[in-house]
Amino acid sequence: MLKEFKEFAVRGNVVDMAVGIIIGASFGSIVKSLVDDIIMPPIGLLLGNVDFTNLYVVLKAGAGDGVYTSLAEAKKAGAVTLNYGVFINSVVSFLIVAFAVFLLVRTINRLREQVETTAEAAPENTKECPRCRSTIHKDATRCPNCTSELG
Repeated sequence: MLKEFKEFAVRGNVVDMAVGIIIGASFGSIVKSLVDDIIMPPIGLLLGNVDFTNLYVVLKAGAGDGVYTSLAEAKKAGAVTLNYGVFINSVVSFLIVAFAVFLLVRTINRLREQVETTAEAAPENTKECPRCRSTIHKDATRCPNCTSELG
């Protein structure tokens, strides 16, 4: 069973999937930083110095007077909050990741189409051996598979 697991684990698809997951996790942190540190601050500035991470609604006040200047302060006081600003940041992050994946898949599909088009053009240089039906070069005088002479 250990041998079977080892064969499964080193197959190309499993290794490719593991690499994809690792790169995806790293990409997610880059996108989160892009959204939180690059995209949202100018948007917040345009909307009147709004920090999206500090957009929340207090559902139940915690310790103190119930007036909080930031989400961190509200959480520290034990208030129950509805954090819609954090949700907005998450939605923007998701849209960026989805768009990046879309561009990646679109590029891969275009490359596949080019390879398929090239592969379809290649058979013009080949012919079929009348004896063994293998594909051989069109100028061959002897089949490399069955060694029969070709006319």
